[in-house]
Amino acid sequence: MAITTNAICNSFKKQLLQGKHDFDAASDTYKLALYTSAATLGASTTNYATTNEVGDTGAYSAGGGALVNQGVKVSSAVAITDFADLSFTGVTLTARGALIYNTTTDGGTGTTDAVAVLDFGGDKTATAGTFTIQFPAFTTSAAILRLA
Repeated sequence: MAITTNAICNSFKKQLLQGKHDFDAASDTYKLALYTSAATLGASTTNYATTNEVGDTGAYSAGGGALVNQGVKVSSAVAITDFADLSFTGVTLTARGALIYNTTTDGGTGTTDAVAVLDFGGDKTATAGTFTIQFPAFTTSAAILRLA
């Protein structure tokens, strides 16, 4: 059981072609949840789940935090989207990775569709402090989601 690597979730790839995700509209809401090293997350992850999620502490609570999308653009034949950095204040926690997921209402019911798994490469901690997820630059070579 582990967070094996950074991965775009396979279910997300299919859902993207089905038009289920919209990164350019304020109507879709994406969140990021933190997980311990006991979590099993990878490309086969399909939905947000509470199993082995970091416990409530400070500004972090179950389900994680809402992400602010940086928009969508195409440059040099690469389509990209990215998010603003996300911080949880006043927390004492240890996280091994995270899950980005879509919480947008679909047909009257909320979703928890997995988008991407982030592997921190080891446990990261904060003690009575701020835990920040720093996203890469919004460029064609670095953005968190890129289609070439």
